[in-house]
Amino acid sequence: MNITGEEKNYLRDLAKKVAELATLPRQEEMAKAWRRHNRLQAGRPLVLIFPEGAWSELLPESTLRFSDPLLRNWERDLRWRLYYSQHLQDDSVIDDILYVPKAIENTGWGLEVKPIRPEQLRGACHYEPVLVEEKDIEKIKFPVISEDEKETVRRWEIAREIFGDILKVELRGIGGLWYSPMDWLAVWRGFDRLFLDLTERPKWIHQVMAKITAGTLSMLDQYEKLNLLSLNNGNHYVGSGGFGFTDELPQNDFDGYWVRTLDLWGHATAQIFSLVSPAMHEEFALEYEKQVLSRFGLNCYGCCEPLHKKLDQVTKIPRLRRISMSPWVEIGEAAGKIGRRFIFSWKPNPAVLAGETWEPDVARQVIRQALSQLTGCVVEIIMKDTHTCRNQPQRMVEWVKIARQEAERWTG
Repeated sequence: MNITGEEKNYLRDLAKKVAELATLPRQEEMAKAWRRHNRLQAGRPLVLIFPEGAWSELLPESTLRFSDPLLRNWERDLRWRLYYSQHLQDDSVIDDILYVPKAIENTGWGLEVKPIRPEQLRGACHYEPVLVEEKDIEKIKFPVISEDEKETVRRWEIAREIFGDILKVELRGIGGLWYSPMDWLAVWRGFDRLFLDLTERPKWIHQVMAKITAGTLSMLDQYEKLNLLSLNNGNHYVGSGGFGFTDELPQNDFDGYWVRTLDLWGHATAQIFSLVSPAMHEEFALEYEKQVLSRFGLNCYGCCEPLHKKLDQVTKIPRLRRISMSPWVEIGEAAGKIGRRFIFSWKPNPAVLAGETWEPDVARQVIRQALSQLTGCVVEIIMKDTHTCRNQPQRMVEWVKIARQEAERWTG
């Protein structure tokens, strides 16, 4: 890899600024707050914001200096951390760890997804079915996992050379799982066909889900055998929001080297089932998701699907700790069932940041009204799925301030 002295110094300067931030007492204070929170202990709601699609307006890709994917990712990561500290100032933690991704290869499921995308940026996408006939289940192949160890070493050596005396450089494998088999099937089968299949050919749907489940369990076995898993019990995004800080993981018999799924947070979701009945959600999604989630030490469930009518089913998940409460839930109904048994991971509607005008009073009212219904719950406020802030980053800054003010005044 060719990198000039000027480019190296630029990356090192970013790293030095991040390392300095990591020494601030606030970082350990917030890490302790997250550990308390993840133990389901009482405290103020924790607040996070994830710009996601709006990063293109906060830190445009055109401002990044590197074209090499590895260096570009490190540059982006460091600049994001600095942006959080300088502007967003939510309850995230800035640490001094630089992760080097292991060169993991996954053959996938043997299916070529066929999206038809609109001209409009981030517009709705249509998927042409690749599972057309029932016999097409044979097209689904179990993923095969491997590691390009030479490439892993190459990445490690580059990171050590650039950052080794400034940041803690750590190899990083697979840290958890975003498991959404029904969402995958919707893409492979086609959304409309899938919903008809639930009533017209349920046996076939069960066969497909059983095969996906077996393939996923095989994939987890391979990750474990090849030692390609990494702990996610620290400053790691888990589920669909929240951080993984916990002293409950890894397991007490962890040897300090060989990570197992039981040492990790797990996650599953069936977003495509937003309007599917609780009984069908349990039969066609949860019964299979639980087989995979039972492998993990702590679990998160859900993302954008409203789950307030399905909590009797969802709470059967083993070692469940965090439940996503999307913008479309009935907050009071859900709060009554969740209480302090699980983290109420509330996701306000990001449209408040994307409107023609920014209305901070409305943002405050939404948060205050939600929190008024959450007495007796362990709450986190996660602003995500933010595709735009109308090129007004200050909206995000102000939203975080408002959310933290309301969290501080909450007496739940």
